[in-house]
Amino acid sequence: MRILVTTLTAVMIFGLLVIVALFVIRFSSQPQMLPDSIALPDGTKAKAFTMGTDWYAVVTDDEQILIFDRTSGVLRQTITVN
Repeated sequence: MRILVTTLTAVMIFGLLVIVALFVIRFSSQPQMLPDSIALPDGTKAKAFTMGTDWYAVVTDDEQILIFDRTSGVLRQTITVN
């Protein structure tokens, strides 16, 4: 019985170490750089923010999605949500 408990404890510790290692590998491989500032059109307020590989998007309070280039910060596209 004592060997079973010791083996089970060792397996659980090993599993926990694997999970921690996977988190470290996953989150350190791609540093997500947030823009320093975002220039929104006058009178709009941001409600939500999300990022892609080469773009980021802001959902505004007037139901628009503004898609910006991640490197230059230039507005690429405006989508109106109906």
